[in-house]
Amino acid sequence: MTAPGLTHFLARLEAASNRPIFAVDGAPARSGADLLRASAAVARRLCAAGPAGSRVVVAAHPSFETLAAIVGAMRAGWIAVPLGLRYGPRELDPILADCTPTAVAGPLHPSWDLTRAAHDDRITRVVVDVPVGRIPLSDPPDPTDPSTACLIVYTSGTTGRSKGAVHTMRSLFGAMASLAEAWGFSPDDIVTHALPLHHVHGLCIGVVAALGAGAAVRLAPRFRAQDVATAFEAGATVYCGVPTQYRKILDHLAQAPASARSLARGRLFTSGSAALPVARFEAFEAHTGHRILERYGMTETMITLSNPLEGPRVPGTVGRPLPGFETRLEPAGAPGLPDASELLVRGVGLFDGYFGAPGTTAAAFDADGFFRTGDLVQQTADGTFRIVGRCSADIIKSGGFKIAAREIEEVLRMHPAVAEVAVLGVPDATFGEAVAAAVVPAGGRASPGLADELRAHCRRHLADYKKPRLVWFLDALPRNAMGKVQKHVLRDEAPDLPDQRANR
Repeated sequence: MTAPGLTHFLARLEAASNRPIFAVDGAPARSGADLLRASAAVARRLCAAGPAGSRVVVAAHPSFETLAAIVGAMRAGWIAVPLGLRYGPRELDPILADCTPTAVAGPLHPSWDLTRAAHDDRITRVVVDVPVGRIPLSDPPDPTDPSTACLIVYTSGTTGRSKGAVHTMRSLFGAMASLAEAWGFSPDDIVTHALPLHHVHGLCIGVVAALGAGAAVRLAPRFRAQDVATAFEAGATVYCGVPTQYRKILDHLAQAPASARSLARGRLFTSGSAALPVARFEAFEAHTGHRILERYGMTETMITLSNPLEGPRVPGTVGRPLPGFETRLEPAGAPGLPDASELLVRGVGLFDGYFGAPGTTAAAFDADGFFRTGDLVQQTADGTFRIVGRCSADIIKSGGFKIAAREIEEVLRMHPAVAEVAVLGVPDATFGEAVAAAVVPAGGRASPGLADELRAHCRRHLADYKKPRLVWFLDALPRNAMGKVQKHVLRDEAPDLPDQRANR
């Protein structure tokens, strides 16, 4: 078998030169030849703009141009930095200052203003198109060193500041090859999803792993439950989703039970990025006959654990290590979870470190090179893992997104009506957790409409999924003897969530 890497990935594209392999709803389907030509053109322009190792920002539109820009960056030996379209200035500006891009490939988001970045005058704009002519496979020469950095994916850490996880050719293509083999991806598959392309789940698992195995990808620009059924009616075989999407699919099936027949035609349904409730797993099986394959990974590790393609899938568990990965457990002493341990991982998909942050990188690993995930797990007698929480209470998992509570707290403290605030996650049947904010109002009293005003304030500064769905007011925040806010007390005393249609 050919060793996984960029060369192998491009060879898969060449083998599909005359076959549509990438389609976005509402846009023409693209062939392997289209992606080869477009990515080679991007690579040539980047090579002329700067040396290998330079960073290129890519606005992660759900489009062929985004994929061509990212593959083109890899072919030039550059590092692609995909950024979410919903980022606000407080998220975007620190990322630009951190990764200091030399170029932007593909269309910018209309609301982005790069003039705030001190390095803006050095940024080259690269247009992505599909040149007509031969298929260039070695112009420019493609990097073959597996240690070449190729991707920076930014993620919120426990400090609330985005950190850029640097992935190499080895970690990206090695992990995706392991996953593709474990899940049985083949040229007979059509993988469909509606996940954003600035996350590992959407970009790497949903696109790179599939294309690298010769499969085709159908990407929806936005999630609609009825469109998932339509995709399987049109021939899709695999769906990659998150628990929130499965909740909405089940809601759709309750209204349109005939759609279950379309979904039943599929080969595989997977779920990740957050815990899938057991009831949702069982309801989906009852409707479609499919047992959802749950798995576990994170920005720094790509994909780590997975339930089996063949064999029992236990609801509420995320399986065992994929080939090429190792795990280690460290007692965590978590309150209420005496048998839970922190999960540490090592293996083929492990990132190379946080960009420009050697100290933070060193602290994230133990002496043997295992990465500290910060996730609490329990392991069954047969080696299967169950994710039971986070070592840090300041990470909220909502709708497949990991959200740093401290980042939202900093934004809320900017508002003159806020004296103190604590942000936390509260249980939510649809999104897993919802963002909630306990606020001590300035002056001791909350004016009418202040909760809506604070949500709007967050929406102006942050991605909309980070705004608090629940805001309530207190005379004082509960604190322990050391003055630390007791978020577990707030979680227990939080009011009921408001109607999500009004505030989501």
